[in-house]
Amino acid sequence: MTPHVALTIAGSDSSGGAGIQADLKTFAACGVYGASAITALTAQNTTGVRGVLPVPAAFVVSQVEAVLDDLEVAAVKTGMLATAEVVGAVAALAAAGRLPNLVVDPVMVASSGARLLEPSAEQAYVTQLLPHARVLTPNLHEAQVLLGRTIGTLAEQGEAARALGELGPALVLIKGGHAVADAGDDAVDVLWDGARLLRLTTPRVPGRNDHGTGCSLASAIAAGLAEGEDAVDAVRAAKAYVARSLRGGAAWRLGAGHGPLDHFDWGRPQG
Repeated sequence: MTPHVALTIAGSDSSGGAGIQADLKTFAACGVYGASAITALTAQNTTGVRGVLPVPAAFVVSQVEAVLDDLEVAAVKTGMLATAEVVGAVAALAAAGRLPNLVVDPVMVASSGARLLEPSAEQAYVTQLLPHARVLTPNLHEAQVLLGRTIGTLAEQGEAARALGELGPALVLIKGGHAVADAGDDAVDVLWDGARLLRLTTPRVPGRNDHGTGCSLASAIAAGLAEGEDAVDAVRAAKAYVARSLRGGAAWRLGAGHGPLDHFDWGRPQG
């Protein structure tokens, strides 16, 4: 059978663990054909980012249009959009109905809490892009930036998911519940589907190899949507995929910092 197609619009990670590279690995692992439009080049490895070179917005659009004009794209995932101009350009494509099943991973704040975008780009997410998202997948830091509020408990995480849903996305998944006060040893993601608030809980996987988890999760959701899955089912399956990938790569020794995931189940016993 001809595979379904998913498109990622994101930055390149030279170490291969996150960004475009993680997205394409995830698409392949989930059985969909991956296409890409690169928004920025980064010089990075497992210990950190050394430099970022944004791609002009017009050329990002050219990449996207080249893909859309030739391939039947069934879902789109956005990651690092780098500048307010790129956010606006991608939002314009979404507003024109050209980005089906749009999954927005708002790469705005690093897991350390460091801000990755200028304030104008952060505001562009809220006013221009989020109204067109089918699924929004911020981490705790990004949800706080988008709403301008602190999230310190699971109850506040749920309230934030509802509030972000009011900005336009059909579904909101706030990741990183392990960082709130009452999550215990679990990884608790909170999902708002417009009617219900769900807590998706898995045991935390110990270890440092967690580079690219957010990219991989959003890409796995997009892959599920590309194949026609119900959105909530796609989110559940994506969370299970990332948990499995974390377990598979937990003992790897790739790099001196936060290493990558096992996207292809290489760590699973064979036979």
